[in-house]
Amino acid sequence: MIKLLTKMNKIEKGLKKSVKIFGKEISVKVIYQKIKNPELNLVGNIIYVYLPVKYKKNGNVDILNLAIEKMYEEIARVEIEKIMEETRIMLKGLAPENYEIKKIGNKFAKTLQNKTIIINPEIIKYDKKVLRYVVLHEFCHLKYKTHSKGFFNMMAKYMNDYENYDCILNVA
Repeated sequence: MIKLLTKMNKIEKGLKKSVKIFGKEISVKVIYQKIKNPELNLVGNIIYVYLPVKYKKNGNVDILNLAIEKMYEEIARVEIEKIMEETRIMLKGLAPENYEIKKIGNKFAKTLQNKTIIINPEIIKYDKKVLRYVVLHEFCHLKYKTHSKGFFNMMAKYMNDYENYDCILNVA
């Protein structure tokens, strides 16, 4: 019995108590229910993670982390699609051939030679202005491959305070 309690305490300590979404700290509450699959529900500043009762004994740290990663990917998919379209319109039609949302190590985004933009879903942890900056940065790489004078002039034309984000993220 003591070993089981110690194991459960270690599991509970490994659980994320909060996550960041658009720069705001959001609490995570885990609730066990008689359901088949994990579910997430965002209400105000709380993410309710519903887990099947069977996970209570097995240790749910990995399951919880996976559910939160999936949540980031879904939020990223919706938000990035909106910002990609806004940026395309702002730049009068300049657009990538394609874009993907996937983890790419410690980078927030990159543009491939085939004009595909890849954006890391982890960017959702930051303010939406940062997301707009990252998308604009990658769009500028469609026209300028390097961080040339033309590249920075284009950044300044469409986001006059871009240097604030450049310093924060060190995207270059």
